[in-house]
Amino acid sequence: MAESLFSGEFLALAGAAIAALAGIGSAIGVGVAGEAAAGVVSEDPNKFGQVLLMQALPGTQGIYGLLIAFLVMVKVGLLGGTGMIDLTMIQGAGIFAASLPIGLVGIFSGIAQGKAAAAGIMLVGKKPSELAKGMLFAAMVETYAVLALLVSFLMLNSIQV
Repeated sequence: MAESLFSGEFLALAGAAIAALAGIGSAIGVGVAGEAAAGVVSEDPNKFGQVLLMQALPGTQGIYGLLIAFLVMVKVGLLGGTGMIDLTMIQGAGIFAASLPIGLVGIFSGIAQGKAAAAGIMLVGKKPSELAKGMLFAAMVETYAVLALLVSFLMLNSIQV
């Protein structure tokens, strides 16, 4: 039992799960922005399209995490019908480590982006012409999620299996 818990295969799949945890940040961020959006739309239903766009911004971290999780599963043969390949502990640990940047950064940046998007939504509520500025504030947080995605992707692609 203990051997299967500490196998290369287990570590690789744990890495895929860690990457997918970026969705937690997205769920929280989209929820925070949604609360602000509901307040603005209750005052002016015509602003729905503007605030919906900003509410969706924090959802990207979950997509990035899911992308890395899928790439891990393809790399180890879990997806594609070939069956899972045997991995050494070093390979599994490498895949696990490669999944950490997007998993961890995705959680925190998704939450931070949700807060920034909520502030931007409130800005649009008071000054609808400032939509671009509100989006830019939220998009600045996105930079770090994209960097984490890039790090995870490059690390994952450098692992030979």
